[in-house]
Amino acid sequence: MKIPKQAYTAEFKELAVKRVKDGQSVSMVCKELGLSDQTVRNWVKAAAEGKLNGAGGRVVTPEEMELSRLRAENLRLKRENEILKKATAYFARDVL
Repeated sequence: MKIPKQAYTAEFKELAVKRVKDGQSVSMVCKELGLSDQTVRNWVKAAAEGKLNGAGGRVVTPEEMELSRLRAENLRLKRENEILKKATAYFARDVL
């Protein structure tokens, strides 16, 4: 299944780049915002070159950023839960 391409505004990209420049690791920013590492690295590089631009004039509010972070965390927790379920089933089979 192909993942649809996301369009991020310039403000959203700038906030992600600002977090990295403020000392937060790229991987931490990616986990919080639900982005891939390479996407944020590309944005940091583009910002350093002065070529960072967005996909429209829509402003990303702090609530939307928080919602994005929570969605990414929810997805991560669901994956961890699935792993734990499989591990429990595997080890329960060994006991019997």
